[in-house]
Amino acid sequence: MKLGFIAMSGVRCQNAELLAIGLNLPGFVERSKVIASLPSLGLLTLAGMTPPDLDISYVEVPDIKNLDGLPGDFDAVAISSFSAQIREAYQLADRYRAAGVTVIMGGLHVTARPDEALQHADCIVIGEGEPVWPTVVADLLANRLQPRYDARPQRFDFAHSPMPRFDLLEIPRYNRLTVQTQRGCPYNCDFCGASIRLAPGFRAKPVPRVIDELLAIKDLWPHPFIEFADDNTFADRRRGRDLTRALIPLGLRWFTETDISVAWDDELLRLMKESGCAQILIGLESPDAASLNGVEHKANWKSHQANRYAEAIARIQDAGITVNGCFVLGLDHHDSSCFDRVFQFVRDTGLYEVQITVMTAFPNAPLYDRLAASNRLLSPEAWETCTLFDVNYLPANMSVATLENGFRDLGRQIYDSGFIEERRRRFFQRQDTIRRGLS
Repeated sequence: MKLGFIAMSGVRCQNAELLAIGLNLPGFVERSKVIASLPSLGLLTLAGMTPPDLDISYVEVPDIKNLDGLPGDFDAVAISSFSAQIREAYQLADRYRAAGVTVIMGGLHVTARPDEALQHADCIVIGEGEPVWPTVVADLLANRLQPRYDARPQRFDFAHSPMPRFDLLEIPRYNRLTVQTQRGCPYNCDFCGASIRLAPGFRAKPVPRVIDELLAIKDLWPHPFIEFADDNTFADRRRGRDLTRALIPLGLRWFTETDISVAWDDELLRLMKESGCAQILIGLESPDAASLNGVEHKANWKSHQANRYAEAIARIQDAGITVNGCFVLGLDHHDSSCFDRVFQFVRDTGLYEVQITVMTAFPNAPLYDRLAASNRLLSPEAWETCTLFDVNYLPANMSVATLENGFRDLGRQIYDSGFIEERRRRFFQRQDTIRRGLS
């Protein structure tokens, strides 16, 4: 049995004008390349659970438009994709099925739209893959594959997490590799379409298992750059201190996403720096509390943090860790003044890196259902617009054109080479001042 793990990779902005401008915006292009260069950790993890007597391969398909034939000679394939590329994934699945190849599909989009996905697959996996994958493979080999395998009634125990098959990768193709240290998030943001939508709650992988995965990567790539593929790595800060202590002997450089609360834990910041943290991405979303009201559903947590954003950024960056501040434009409380407010905030705080996105209605997020109920989705099944850069809904307090134009103009300002250099120079000058003050 030849089994292929097929990843649809890459990010494509559908707005032609923004795409043309984006090609000249260093921040936009760099982030796009980073995303495009990341392997599918989910598929590599399932590959790690696959019996060794199967002949397996991992293949990335960035674009099917220029695809000559089908990738690989397989009896069956497992396909995973973002919502933004799901139409291409379906086209590829249809081609495989027409050639007599059994198609299995799963992931966030398939979980959100299982009936849609089943039109293009022999079998779909709903929810997390790990709890049901051994059964899927056994049924595939016994010619009794079922149309649906629903893992949602189960919660995968990370104490039994498999070793991803990093050895299937062509390592030189990547600028970083990913390791998952936890899954889910204790918060529930309106627009979030991440792993919390596969299974609710927050679970951490045992630190020794994380270290084992990192050591496996180092066997293949002695000096890797690691991205922890988590929604909120340091949501549990005590566990975060244990993790970073264990990372120190490995001599890594790493990046991750987390929330602003790390700023108030001096020991954790010190350990993060000592363990090789180069940068953290923090979802700030908006610089003012009023705009964040209602964004986080459990405790309105985001709104309560905004008044301390500037101080928190200063504390993190003073610890020698750069902050990539992520902003979401077009929130329901935003009007046309939001673009200037974001730019001024970035200038005032000296954020080292900035990521701007448009509020996006993903099919598995509360935002999608809320906008659908109020007839604010421009095209409810235009999944190709789920890119974080295309507007796929009617904003509450501005027109679509105002949001698109404001986003474009803010991008020109934020990613201006002079402005980038100004912020980076400010960071290093501050670091020099701190070092001289401590000497």
